[in-house]
Amino acid sequence: MLGALGAVAVALLPTTAHAGAQKEEPLADAVRTALAAAVSNSAPPKPGFESTEARLAYLRWLGEMSTRLKKRTSDHVTRVEFLETVWYESKRAGLEPGLVLGLIQVESGFRKYAISMAGARGYMQVMPFWARVIGEGDTLALFHMQTNLRFGCVILRHYLDIERGDLFMALGRYNGSRGRPEYPNLVFGARKTWDYLAPSAIA
Repeated sequence: MLGALGAVAVALLPTTAHAGAQKEEPLADAVRTALAAAVSNSAPPKPGFESTEARLAYLRWLGEMSTRLKKRTSDHVTRVEFLETVWYESKRAGLEPGLVLGLIQVESGFRKYAISMAGARGYMQVMPFWARVIGEGDTLALFHMQTNLRFGCVILRHYLDIERGDLFMALGRYNGSRGRPEYPNLVFGARKTWDYLAPSAIA
């Protein structure tokens, strides 16, 4: 829940986010149920690892991304918590964290309380209708970090599934500009900022 301070911050923020408008489309009952289940588990984003090597690779990624994000988010604790959540929610949805970070860069410029002209909210610019369709109806919850990232990743995964893995088309659908190149190209460009090769993968 947002406190009084958060609500004031929301009211004062300009509506300059880049997001378009995800379009509300009819969902089959099975799809609605699956999406609702995907966003309902609010467990803290603490990943598990099969090996020490996997954990070390994650920690190296976290350190590198924290350095890259420092210019945008100066507070170390906030930055690490955000990146941990991005990684967790991305992996949970079967997405690459670099893609999600690129999308966030384009959508909100990493502003937690960003609101677009279309009314999309938060880091991943989630449209309020999603809170009603697959959530509990609380649109203010879309300003909560993990909730916003959870919804955004689940929605992008849903669009990828609809588009049979075509990321270009899925990104266009996410932005409400399906079939047009401008938005996907912006995200693809921003993703390069967040690409990461583990040291062992660099020949």
